Amino acid sequence: MNIKAHAVLIPLLVALPLGGCFTQTYTHGHVISNDMLSQVQVGSSKEQVEIVLGSPSTTSSLSGDAYYYISQVTETTAFLAPDIVEQRVVAVYFDEDGYVRDLANYGLQDGKVIDFISRKTRTGGSDYGFLTQILRGAANPSLGL
Repeated sequence: MNIKAHAVLIPLLVALPLGGCFTQTYTHGHVISNDMLSQVQVGSSKEQVEIVLGSPSTTSSLSGDAYYYISQVTETTAFLAPDIVEQRVVAVYFDEDGYVRDLANYGLQDGKVIDFISRKTRTGGSDYGFLTQILRGAANPSLGL
């Protein structure tokens, strides 16, 4: 074989094992659709919330009870580290009697925690640090969400 043939053949042989590489998408945690979220109304009981959304990823009782449903979507190409495509926290806040007083669907937009229901940027509150930690700092798919 001549040098020109080697120049063409070697890159083809190196690229051959990579030909089967493709991107896979994985969802970790709770997948809460808009239909499911619309079934949870202010005034619903904790039991009704659990029937529709399932058991929460975690709970809080900082200023009244709250259920948090955490999800993360990652994409992986072959042997490369996964990239986080989307992270969400659906928060259901309860009053002192155990009924829904508020709902929020948090995610990151332009690096800020935003509620996709009210379309407002989250700037404070008793669970702001928790939400920020989940959406910004816990950007690790190995957390087992």
